[in-house]
Amino acid sequence: MPFAGPLAVLAALAAPPRDSVPQMRVRVDSSRHEVVVLAGPFRVPPSPPDMDHMMMMDGSDHDMDMNMPLTPVQTFDWPVTGWMHGFKVELVDDEGRVLPQRLMHHLIAVNFSRRQFIYPAVERLMGVGEESDHDVNIPKSIGVPLTPGQEIGVYVMWNNQTGAELPAVYYRLTLRWLPRNLLPRPIDALPIYMDTDLRIGGSNTFAVPPGRFDKAFEFTPPVSGHLLGVSGHLHDHGVLVRLEDAETGKVLVTVPARRDSAGKVLGMPRRLLAIRGEGIRLKAGHRYRVVGVYDNTTADTLFGVMAHMVGLFAPDDLKRWPAINPADSSYQKDIADLRGKGP
Repeated sequence: MPFAGPLAVLAALAAPPRDSVPQMRVRVDSSRHEVVVLAGPFRVPPSPPDMDHMMMMDGSDHDMDMNMPLTPVQTFDWPVTGWMHGFKVELVDDEGRVLPQRLMHHLIAVNFSRRQFIYPAVERLMGVGEESDHDVNIPKSIGVPLTPGQEIGVYVMWNNQTGAELPAVYYRLTLRWLPRNLLPRPIDALPIYMDTDLRIGGSNTFAVPPGRFDKAFEFTPPVSGHLLGVSGHLHDHGVLVRLEDAETGKVLVTVPARRDSAGKVLGMPRRLLAIRGEGIRLKAGHRYRVVGVYDNTTADTLFGVMAHMVGLFAPDDLKRWPAINPADSSYQKDIADLRGKGP
């Protein structure tokens, strides 16, 4: 059975003292085809009121990691052969009570054993932002292949707007998987990350002056295949992220932000592109462009802003996926940044 309440939390971590080092426990539920990760307790300090807005206004060139508390990247070895096809992220206290998801700016899981699609950095296996869905499933006809022993790391950036320190916060990450004997066999699909302003090992934030502002990044895929689904991440006053054919200017897919009348981002939809077809064809060596659009209705420049698109990509030949090059300087910067996160 999955962790289900206060007894499960207390039994798993035996009510550690307030100043204890956060622990990670991993359990395989074979009957439900779930890998359940419980980590904590984390002491989460209060953030200044409206910290997101303050960071945007301060003019700092530092990565957002400098402004919001981060957990260290805690790792475990993936335990089963199969395909990941969904996840759920929950925050709980030491009594098992569910906490608001907006305590967390984002949670990221990385796969140290596989390279990213565009960047010579480790794979970002999954992630959720405070504005995104925290319970995600994809069709069982699609899955992210994982094998035992692959090193998975998880970290969280907090944004505690409660006004008080929270002494014991846990995250519970449930990763759903499909067994290797499933028939028909799922399509191999890997997560891809397309950022408008990524500097590996450094910041991926930028400034947005008053008015409409577009931020774009061009790339060429290393392998051909089909884009099966997309979502995105924007901060307040973000309008949309889109993917274009940089050689023709054709818009391939758009992810619009769900916003209120003041421009606050309330959510980012997920779009499945392969329900009635093969998805969007991306060709190796062809130029594409990811674009983030903002509409800053304030009188001030917004700092610490992000815009990126994420998706699932089915390569024509998984064996041709680019391998990790440990000697690559960008890869080394990425590893140093990940291993150095946290207090």
